[in-house]
Amino acid sequence: MAFLTEPEPPRGRPMEVVPGISRIVANNPSLMTYRGTNTYLIEDGDGFVVLDPGPDDAGHLDDILRATGGAVSAIVLSHTHSDHLGATAGLKARTGAKTYAYHLSADDAFIPDILLKDGDTALGMTAIHTPGHASDHLCFAFRDGILFSADHVMSWSSSIVAPPGGDMADYVASLRLMLARDDSLYLPGHGPPLPNPQPYVAELLEHRLRRENAIADALKAGPLGTWDLVDRLYSQTDPWLRRAAERNVAAHLLKLRDEGRAAVSDEKWISV
Repeated sequence: MAFLTEPEPPRGRPMEVVPGISRIVANNPSLMTYRGTNTYLIEDGDGFVVLDPGPDDAGHLDDILRATGGAVSAIVLSHTHSDHLGATAGLKARTGAKTYAYHLSADDAFIPDILLKDGDTALGMTAIHTPGHASDHLCFAFRDGILFSADHVMSWSSSIVAPPGGDMADYVASLRLMLARDDSLYLPGHGPPLPNPQPYVAELLEHRLRRENAIADALKAGPLGTWDLVDRLYSQTDPWLRRAAERNVAAHLLKLRDEGRAAVSDEKWISV
């Protein structure tokens, strides 16, 4: 995969992405979040729509309030993973802004004020349900071919699909959904903007299907566990990356099972 990189971003201040949209990168860098979570500030009349407030970090919340002058008209969530949701309650308490998110929240403790379904339009954006990375994941189509792709398609890395909240069949279907669109610029949840995204999405899809076929072929040689497959098919040595690889393998195996291509026998996976 030809992933994109970017230098260490400035902390605590917004960077313009395109006219009317800027991002603040939260100071939560990691192997899973790259430089940190992108919080997008979208100009909305005299105020701002904040898309993905980011982690529960007082400094990041202060950065958002400073950049917007506290004039936040709405808070939009792509999904309820903590590195995107964490600052939501604090931002709502400080601004009174209503929250917009998928109508079936994957976090029992969070219920949005405005419930969005696939195809709903609000705040100049159209919600596109793209489950896979998370069951409640939404992308948002904006004007001028811009799409906020959140963690569904990121420029710096492929996404983790970790059961039970993640579902590989849903993820593959959501990638195909994106391929059928003609968006010209993705603004992801982590990493730099992704121009001309269709070839990249096609490569992501092909990568997933190649991995799936490699897993199916490996099972033909005999029963294997998920960690056995990680050892055979992945080269990561970092414990965090190995854990992410194991979750992806588990998601692929569940997809193969549901398609009648694999099954569990004596706590090992076998070809069917």
